[in-house]
Amino acid sequence: MRLTGTTAIGIRLPIINLGDDLISIVADHILEVTKDAPLKNDDVVAVTEALVGKYEGNFASEDDIATDVRAKFGDAEIGLVYPMLSRNRFFRILKGIAKGTKKLHVLLSYPHDEVGNPILDINRLDEITDALPTGMVTAAEFKAVAGEFIHPFTGIDYLELYQEAGDNISLYLSKDPRDIMKLTPHVLVGEIHNRFTTQARLQKAGAKTVYTLSDILNQSVNGSGFNSKYGILGSNLSDTDSLKLFPNNSEEFVEKLRNLFHKKTGATPEVMVYGDGAFKDPLCGIWELADPVVSPGYTPRLAGRPEEVKIKLVADTVAKGLTGEAQRSAIAEIIKNKADNPDAFREGTTPRIFADLLGSLCDLIGGSGDKGTPVVLVRGYFDDYTVE
Repeated sequence: MRLTGTTAIGIRLPIINLGDDLISIVADHILEVTKDAPLKNDDVVAVTEALVGKYEGNFASEDDIATDVRAKFGDAEIGLVYPMLSRNRFFRILKGIAKGTKKLHVLLSYPHDEVGNPILDINRLDEITDALPTGMVTAAEFKAVAGEFIHPFTGIDYLELYQEAGDNISLYLSKDPRDIMKLTPHVLVGEIHNRFTTQARLQKAGAKTVYTLSDILNQSVNGSGFNSKYGILGSNLSDTDSLKLFPNNSEEFVEKLRNLFHKKTGATPEVMVYGDGAFKDPLCGIWELADPVVSPGYTPRLAGRPEEVKIKLVADTVAKGLTGEAQRSAIAEIIKNKADNPDAFREGTTPRIFADLLGSLCDLIGGSGDKGTPVVLVRGYFDDYTVE
């Protein structure tokens, strides 16, 4: 019996510079790693979105953001609702938005943002909530009750940091996004995953203008990069002058890389671009997924979902009392015939799509720091217990 199942290997690449042929570089390194165990159709090659965005040259500046904000809101005062708390992910975006308006009212959620970054001591939540005035409060009123709060992972006071993003910024906090309309009917929704729900709530409540971050830089401004679907969502700090946007042509990249593998080896592995994994930190409560999706581009098979049998349920029922080869054969028989009994022994399996599961795995393997492994090769992922 084969002793290994799924394996994931981080692949080291040279530093990728603008203009490099990333597709050929990735293919050459994967083929070098697999020269003793050739690439297979069921293998998965995953490339981080950071490299793909750089390969595309998909960059934009604060001034590009400001230009688009002015184009969409004109001279109106703007209310920015529920942005995430992040220095790398949002501070420069906030500066760009502030540059694009004469007055920016920023409404933050509490006790944490959409992805779990806290803005107060969770252990004092009831005490703080009871002491706060009802409804929307200013940052000064909030701090008078909650005190100074430093994010436990980043070491940043986000109320202080976000105030530094522009002299025209006023900060507020509320548990109801519609409170922003007490200040202005022109609103930019800062949320990632709940953006359309909040947009609809604001429109229903009578807001005159409501855009989301996916509407900002959804087309090029003054020759800038852009993302037609996600705008500035998924962007990240690049250098002192620019942001790297979420890749705009991931599907094209995936197909080109897969076609190159087929040309060189005859194999057609699954290929995907991965960003943040979808998992939650158990200590701080942060949900890692700050990108709008785990994967912005992948081969069609990865849109599917696992159809797996829960082995421990089979072992405790059909194969109960059996041992050795008899036990293994009984379990293998259930797995081989699972297509004929799709509702059996599925309790507790996770029906997330392959792209989300694999992207989360690759985010953990590749890392976002100094591992130097922005490409991940996953093997044996589509095998089950019966495959030798």
